[in-house]
Amino acid sequence: MKSSIIFIFLSLSLFSNNCNFFFQVHASKYNHGKVKFKLIHRHSPELGKMSGTTLGPPSSSRERIKQLIHSDTARLHAISHRLVPRRKNFQVETLRSSNLVELPMRSAADIGTGQYFVSFRIGSPPRKFIMIADTGSTVTWMKCKYKCKTCFDDRIHHHERIFNPKTSRTFIPIPCLSSMCKQDLARSFSLQKCHRSTSPCAYDFRYSDGTKVLGIFGNDTVIVRLTNGKKIKVPDVMIGCSETIFGNFHDIDGVMGLGFDQHSFAVKAAEKFGNKFSYCLVDHLSPSDLVNFLVFGEVDDSTLPKMQYTELLLGIVNPYYAVNVSGISIDGEMLAIPSYAWDLKSGGGFIVDSGSSLTHLVEPVFNQVIAAFQAPISKFKKLSLSVGPSEPEYCFGDVGYKESLMPKLEVHFADGAKLTPPVKSYVIDAAEGVKCLGFVPTRWPGPSVIGNILQQNHLWEFDLLNGKLGFASSSCTFDD
Repeated sequence: MKSSIIFIFLSLSLFSNNCNFFFQVHASKYNHGKVKFKLIHRHSPELGKMSGTTLGPPSSSRERIKQLIHSDTARLHAISHRLVPRRKNFQVETLRSSNLVELPMRSAADIGTGQYFVSFRIGSPPRKFIMIADTGSTVTWMKCKYKCKTCFDDRIHHHERIFNPKTSRTFIPIPCLSSMCKQDLARSFSLQKCHRSTSPCAYDFRYSDGTKVLGIFGNDTVIVRLTNGKKIKVPDVMIGCSETIFGNFHDIDGVMGLGFDQHSFAVKAAEKFGNKFSYCLVDHLSPSDLVNFLVFGEVDDSTLPKMQYTELLLGIVNPYYAVNVSGISIDGEMLAIPSYAWDLKSGGGFIVDSGSSLTHLVEPVFNQVIAAFQAPISKFKKLSLSVGPSEPEYCFGDVGYKESLMPKLEVHFADGAKLTPPVKSYVIDAAEGVKCLGFVPTRWPGPSVIGNILQQNHLWEFDLLNGKLGFASSSCTFDD
């Protein structure tokens, strides 16, 4: 890894109030080049040093899990709302590139929760913004001042980061009469009315918590810096200029869309770097000197155990990434879970989501999994977190606890691949002296969601061209 870029990665979902990862992107156009992004947790004191933010650590471990549950609940609502199977309506093109973009992502569990931020530079001249990187959103947008004369005046006065397209010589608004606005961006909530023939394409985003974001679409240039100091321009990146925001988003500058859609940053960047992106998440309670990373391009997996691959179901539940799960086993014994629970066409299915923290299982799956853990956890004192609705239902005191006392859980995929997470990824530290099973029930019919805690200590590779998801056990510690 010779060159790199810095990202802050967080996940939020359209129609949702979930924020789990933020990132800052730098891309390389040179062979074997990399861009490394530093991922900062939303409660890191590092963010407190940045003007315009009031983010801070939670008051306790209990508050940390409460925030995770709150954001997960909103995100699951968003996923269920958008779970309408449909065909992929665009092609991922084959491009000749061996470039690599790498974004290290630091765990901040020592000061808070499992969510992260990144910084992002856009415009000519470039300006830096603190962005939410969201695998559930397709549009990259930021707070902006275009036509509105008084928008964000109070924030500008306090030197907060507000994008002004008129000061960027590379910003080009998308016309509202264009087919791009009327057709391509219809699913991205573009408005169909044009006040004038010269008006830009407008949008109206709504989130499940009631937050409303209005603005206009345009294209601009993203500036990224390699670790060798070279700067690279990525032209014609579609962005949203958000002039009106009702609700949340007080502490961040915008959202980066990493969902599967032809206009998302994930697809655009992947097409430039071999049609693949990967991420590796360390233990969410690891010290802050360990990093997570997001990479666009081919990862050198020579130090990893053999990668396993399973089918990645693209374009079925856009913008989410679905997979074919066929079963779950406990200590090698397959659980008696009905097959319809795995079938997207029957209202079930599984989604791999970096934006959800806990793993959400529909009732037919959840009931069988919990039943298999009843005997081992019955040896410990049952406790309640009392952090609100949708909290983990099975928590216990950790006196006498050892990982060796817990059974081995495995997730089986239809084509033979098998995920074997470490025990700490499904028996989690919820509060001081309290362990919880990291599963939350969700209503049937609906999707089950493999959250980022269950994904930790693994490298995950999304091959968008061939429709494959690769994964392998990893410490997530790689040399630059």
